[in-house]
Amino acid sequence: MGTIVNNLLSKREKFLMTIVDFLAAEHRRCDEIFTIAEEAAHTGDLAGCRSRFQQFQTAMEQHFQKEEQVLFPAFEQATGNAMGPTRVMRLEHQQIRETFAVMSTALANGDLEDYLGEAETLLILMQQHNIKEEQMLYPMSDRFLGSVADGVIQALREFPAEPRQ
Repeated sequence: MGTIVNNLLSKREKFLMTIVDFLAAEHRRCDEIFTIAEEAAHTGDLAGCRSRFQQFQTAMEQHFQKEEQVLFPAFEQATGNAMGPTRVMRLEHQQIRETFAVMSTALANGDLEDYLGEAETLLILMQQHNIKEEQMLYPMSDRFLGSVADGVIQALREFPAEPRQ
């Protein structure tokens, strides 16, 4: 399941040259999986929702780990600042992970109504988070990383498919 994000890369996307383009494309792929999970919940398909939500959660965790283990350290090294935007993003990642746990519990209990309620909360959190990354952190990363940005993108591409625990 962890290979979802990597498998969905199109040939065109493999040649994107900016951090903004590369990671925003991952956001869109994760959003697509989440939408499918929500649709399953709305139609009462508990098994389908559980399956798609697990795929979504795995894809999101892989994305978070790419940022936390590759992008953020590179950004912090380039800027000399570990208390700025990367700190905020890590805190938001934790908040999203906590929401995932509540949603997983709802699905384990077979409660699609609770799941959908939490899905609304998650959607708002993700939208706000993605805007901050796509409009602020990623462009700043492209700018501050300069000539090493291509190496960071390559490391993001080569990041292990399965999320680390």
